[in-house]
Amino acid sequence: MALDKDALSELLDALRAGGDLDVLRSGMQLVLQSLIELEAAEAIGAGRYERSAERVTHRNGARERLLSTKAGDLELQIPKLRHGAFFPSLLEPRRRIDRALWAVVMEAYVHGVSTRKVDDLVRTLGIDAGVSKSEVSRICAGLDEHVGAFRDRSLASIRFPYVFLDATYLKAHQGPHVVSKAVVIATGVREDGGREVLGLAVGDSEDGALWTAFLRSLRARGLAGVKLVISDAHEGLRRSFKMTPAAASRGSRRRG
Repeated sequence: MALDKDALSELLDALRAGGDLDVLRSGMQLVLQSLIELEAAEAIGAGRYERSAERVTHRNGARERLLSTKAGDLELQIPKLRHGAFFPSLLEPRRRIDRALWAVVMEAYVHGVSTRKVDDLVRTLGIDAGVSKSEVSRICAGLDEHVGAFRDRSLASIRFPYVFLDATYLKAHQGPHVVSKAVVIATGVREDGGREVLGLAVGDSEDGALWTAFLRSLRARGLAGVKLVISDAHEGLRRSFKMTPAAASRGSRRRG
């Protein structure tokens, strides 16, 4: 099935005349629906009302699919089959927001924006259907997976002869309250001079227990061959290294 020539011609004329967002939304819907129909015809083995020896099944109506994009909500029709299942590859199952909006939702989540405000933000971007609390949680679960993979990745394949250790304090939501949390960070310098964040950990305070657990986790992930550690002389870090006050005072803090 090719794009409807009359509809496409009208769309192009409207765009040339300076069409607004509604025109763009209509164009996206036209193109996406046509691509869905093309893929469905390939899966069926024949187009609409076409006789073909390659046909393997028949259409059995369609189900509606709401796709949210930066141009607004698009109402698409997904063909149903009498035998088997069909879902177009240009759409991902259970996805209602495109990837550009995922980034917006994730960043708002990271900064502690409430679900209601995230919903208001998404609507402001042109997504009339908004985004539910459960969808925010589902989207950000993917973010948690990426962060977890980064924090647990192996460090055994690259040597880091120099390691910078530092900490900072950030505000975080803990139940109904906003509290201060310690974040300890390790940055490694490779033999070629490149830098890489090796890991981070969050705790209630920058004490010896937090530093000890964090450094042991780096070692368990394969960090070895460190020749020099650069840090300040924080008491918790000193206890973690079992250093004397004199030895710790020789450390230095690097500021970018």
